[in-house]
Amino acid sequence: MKKLLIVTGAIGFIGSNLIWKLNEMGFENIVAVDDFDRKTDKKNLDGKNIQDCIDREKFFEWLQHNKKKVEFIFHIGARTDTAEFDKSVFDKLNLNYSKEIWKNCVENNVPLIYASSAATYGMGEFGYSDNHEIIEKLKPLNPYGESKNEFDKWVLQQKNAPPFWAGLKFFNVYGPNEFHKNRMASVIFHAFHQIKKSGEMKLFRSHIQDFKDGEQKRDFIYVKDVADVIYFLFDKRKNSGIYNLGTGKARTFKDLVKNTFEAMSCDIKISFIDTPKDIREKYQYFTEAKMEKLRDIGYKKSFFSLEKGIDDYVKNYLINKQYV
Repeated sequence: MKKLLIVTGAIGFIGSNLIWKLNEMGFENIVAVDDFDRKTDKKNLDGKNIQDCIDREKFFEWLQHNKKKVEFIFHIGARTDTAEFDKSVFDKLNLNYSKEIWKNCVENNVPLIYASSAATYGMGEFGYSDNHEIIEKLKPLNPYGESKNEFDKWVLQQKNAPPFWAGLKFFNVYGPNEFHKNRMASVIFHAFHQIKKSGEMKLFRSHIQDFKDGEQKRDFIYVKDVADVIYFLFDKRKNSGIYNLGTGKARTFKDLVKNTFEAMSCDIKISFIDTPKDIREKYQYFTEAKMEKLRDIGYKKSFFSLEKGIDDYVKNYLINKQYV
């Protein structure tokens, strides 16, 4: 019998895309871990080949009885709400839960890939390099980013580690299966729905001289590329460490919205509104992943351009509300 692959956050955006990728590569020996009481995103698992579903609260008990059957753990699940300021929520779901998974992987000699975040970089005061040396210095802007950085720091302090491990700092991920994310969905998702409803898109005005309106930049990465990189690391199982996962090329919000209009075959109509004062001081005007570290260990595949990623996402998923 094949050993099991565990995916936490399985009904979420990235987790469900990862399961799709594993299925595409012939893997069906998958155990999905999540809060299955949530109704909104259950469609993300429709049509996926999985062996079992385990509630996240019962996962560690299940693991005690099935530890010898587990080949690999993909820990993608997390509380990702950047507007949640109750630190105890993140301590429980992001920090302490992740520590328990790490300890189980060490004890049972199981490789691990886990989700970190580019939110750890804060305002980018120390740049966007995935060099382990700067992780201790980083200043995230919210409890979500802090929880991710605290786990990264804790990991680097451990004397004992899984046989292979990788922490992935996801940048601005977009793509299919994010219908349930509401306010936390990608800008492309919101642009599509705003254009569909009103025929125009409102972007935040720039409040600093270095950037014109709409020319704030982010590193936007298509979720299919994210799944490809995770699979590459799973297949390779060498060169443990923390890695950036973006495209390495920042693009403007104006570029993003123009491409969304074009994919929808709509006339381009963009206006600007003031950035809300409560987030203005902590608003990131630029993020761009340094991707040399991943390339140096042999990842050669090119990433979707913003144009091609948006075109695929809008035409094949958003317009007809399709899932992968």
